[in-house]
Amino acid sequence: MGGMGLIVLHSGHYSKIFKKLMGTDCGLKWREAHEKERIWTVDPSHPIARGVPEYFELKPEEMYGEHFDIPAPDELIYVSWFEGGEVFRSGCTFRRGQGKIFYFRPGHETYPTYYHPIVRRIIANGVHWAAPSGAGVPVRGNHQPLEPIG
Repeated sequence: MGGMGLIVLHSGHYSKIFKKLMGTDCGLKWREAHEKERIWTVDPSHPIARGVPEYFELKPEEMYGEHFDIPAPDELIYVSWFEGGEVFRSGCTFRRGQGKIFYFRPGHETYPTYYHPIVRRIIANGVHWAAPSGAGVPVRGNHQPLEPIG
């Protein structure tokens, strides 16, 4: 069993599974003011950043701001800046056991965020990154012998 992958988008930070995996309430600041968001790629070498420019912009978008009550990410790939001056850790990875988690902030339901080609590329990259690798952990428990006995 190679672990499972979990992709958490936008307000999924308040989902029961994400809060349980993070061990926090995942609270943050937010504002729906139809403002511009500039998303910076801060780890261009990460597989989730493959084919993504140094930065791109979304407008309009909902603002999420720090402090975002999550543990320190294993990897920080994207940081957002908003017109109102706030910043946000908007692309983070976490590992729990053999499983991989990717949180990606953009995506308020009233905006066309998920039609943006770069957003779609990031989500696809995240799915490929989080997919089980197949290496897994050794099989345990009662199982058949590898060769005939006796």
